[in-house]
Amino acid sequence: MLPKMTTDPRLYAYDAEQRLAHGILCGVDEAGRGPLCGPVCCAAVILNPDDPIEGVNDSKKLTEKKREILFDQIIARALAYKVVFISPQEIDERNILWATMDGMAQAVAGLSLPPDYVLVDGNRCPPGLAQPCQAVIKGDATSASIGAASVLAKVSRDRYMLALDKEFPQYQLAKHKGYPTALHYQLIAEYGIQPFYRRSFLKKQGYWHG
Repeated sequence: MLPKMTTDPRLYAYDAEQRLAHGILCGVDEAGRGPLCGPVCCAAVILNPDDPIEGVNDSKKLTEKKREILFDQIIARALAYKVVFISPQEIDERNILWATMDGMAQAVAGLSLPPDYVLVDGNRCPPGLAQPCQAVIKGDATSASIGAASVLAKVSRDRYMLALDKEFPQYQLAKHKGYPTALHYQLIAEYGIQPFYRRSFLKKQGYWHG
């Protein structure tokens, strides 16, 4: 039996106002800025205003089961979407902020339908976008489009980490998804680091001296 999902109507009302003012609307969000390993995942979504998806919200407010269901609904019913992974190596080279900004810009540029206006979760817009952009604090709980992007980014990254867990079970990535938990630090100390770790993050914690 599928879980019951409802959407706060204010999220779609917000998007309707933005769409009326600016035209085709795109929401952008990321997942994975804080973990010690794995990519940061950026997503851009253009929802169909004539086909609202019930349950869309900030991914952090949804259960894993609901996120998985919504992921499939969004990719099936959105007018366009794009998911981009930015590697740990690029994060180390550019730092997490600019690596994330670049991933967001790539996601928008990769949409099959060019948007007229971009809404980005947070307080900063990626530089170099072809479209005008607005940063929205707590945007994933304000805009349905950003909420949908947050679901795509979160589920995509979680699936990536679950696949990595099967290859490297000693790190128990399925349990902590790469975030800096006490268990994760303990396992790093025991097994060392792999190429999928962000050395710049570990250097700050004293786990990497290269």
